[in-house]
Amino acid sequence: MAAFVRRRAEDDRPGLYTAGRVYSHRQVVAEAAARAAWLADRRRPGPFHVAVLLDNEAEYIFWLAATALAGAVMVGGNTTHRGDELARDLTHTECQLLVTSTTHLPLVDGRTFGPELGTVSAASERVLVVDHPGSAATLEPFAGAPLPPDDGSVTPATLGYLLFTSGTSGAPKACRCTQGRMAGIGSRVPQLFGLTEDDVCYLAMPLFHSNALMAGWAPSLAAGAAAALPSAGKFSASGFLPDIRAFGVTYFNYVGKPLSYILATPEQPDDADNPLRRAFGNEGTPADVERFAERFGCVATDSYGSTEGGATVQRTPDTPPGALGRAPEGTVVLDPETGLECPPARFDAQGRLTNAEEAIGELVSRQGGSGFEGYWRNDEAEQARMRNGWYWTGDLAYRDEAGFFYFAGRDHDWLRVDGENFASAPVERILIRHPDIMLAAVYAVPDPVVGDQVMAAVQLQVGATFDPVAFTEFLGAQEDLGTKWAPRFVRVTAELPQTATSKVVKRVLRAERWKTTDPVYYQPDRALPYRPLTEDEAAQLDAAVADRPL
Repeated sequence: MAAFVRRRAEDDRPGLYTAGRVYSHRQVVAEAAARAAWLADRRRPGPFHVAVLLDNEAEYIFWLAATALAGAVMVGGNTTHRGDELARDLTHTECQLLVTSTTHLPLVDGRTFGPELGTVSAASERVLVVDHPGSAATLEPFAGAPLPPDDGSVTPATLGYLLFTSGTSGAPKACRCTQGRMAGIGSRVPQLFGLTEDDVCYLAMPLFHSNALMAGWAPSLAAGAAAALPSAGKFSASGFLPDIRAFGVTYFNYVGKPLSYILATPEQPDDADNPLRRAFGNEGTPADVERFAERFGCVATDSYGSTEGGATVQRTPDTPPGALGRAPEGTVVLDPETGLECPPARFDAQGRLTNAEEAIGELVSRQGGSGFEGYWRNDEAEQARMRNGWYWTGDLAYRDEAGFFYFAGRDHDWLRVDGENFASAPVERILIRHPDIMLAAVYAVPDPVVGDQVMAAVQLQVGATFDPVAFTEFLGAQEDLGTKWAPRFVRVTAELPQTATSKVVKRVLRAERWKTTDPVYYQPDRALPYRPLTEDEAAQLDAAVADRPL
């Protein structure tokens, strides 16, 4: 990545678009060189880890380039974390310097983050508050600094990033990523999508997350393309199309649910009148990907990937609807209990998966997860990923007779109802067919006797209301809805709990169950329509499952 930055040192074409300014590549590199000199001046013995706690602003791009040049490790602080959670992230990763803003300083001010960083304050020499009046004076002595000497101290094997996993099911893990791995990924994306120096890449996903770096920033740098940052400093559905037009954006990366939010904005007859050519990401629903491409006149590609990079699945031109694509030799779907390969998926005439219980298993790479570089000081998590010399992704999938893979959820998305195992993702894909439902999360809640019952939390389209009778009729009309899949409980919420990358945090929903101020609808008898769950019924359910773990 340091080499990619150096290549742009004398490039006067636009390199970074923001709401208030356009920087040339040369200017971006100059800003990065000054900050790299500041980092070298502040460096202490021990891990050269630098925490960056910022929104998507120009300073973030400068510091990404600066840490690469300096051979430092960029630790992206999650701006949605608070208190002990954020303290754990920065202490665990042994950060010795912190770069933040006056907006986010209150999240860390006065707290102690281990001996390396100490107690955080705007006055600390280990802390730089980029928009604080004193920060300009702090950096001024380093203005005009030359690029660090290319003396071989920074190599492809240099650890460049500690990237936290999204933490949807537990505490986030800090995934190790070398400069070489990041550069390799950054080089492949332009090859896949034909990105060149003439493109503009829209970086709307939070820059502390792997998707923003691996599918956005690194590819833009590798291609010599310009980057554009959201005018709002973070992803905004209403601001998406205005930014695309204002910056001349040709490429957009995403993760999670952004396509759903963009599609929920009022449709206009000229939506396709924009420069966007490609959208690339993962975890978009097949319906959203298709609608997005049609509405905005671009090619949208949804793929499979993870921060760890231990296994990949990529679309091919013949990939059927709903499938992720094909995977390299040695990628299989295994029963996590027996370690045996699951049989191919079978579908009926309506496209319904008929053997979900035996076909769905864990996606595994028998090639040893060549892209996986481990976690920072977390042997237990590494051993869970690498077993028998194989890389276990923790993701559920199934594969058809032709070798195409389909995503079925995370390993915590298994449900067992009346002795039948199934995954949540196929049920969620059915629920969001309902015209009034924008997002749906399906998860297990305890059955009073044994196993699980199905609960769904739904977020409605703007202006829509939940009609329990119509919803019952809708489910009855879905020919591919498994006999055990229909939700027993439906929670209607204004907003699903999500990570900063728009991934639903199901552990929160599972813990809350029906204990919520949101309306919860109940179907005690499959022959009857849904109706509101009463307080007495909720209390009876609580009593029945009181001795059962979630």
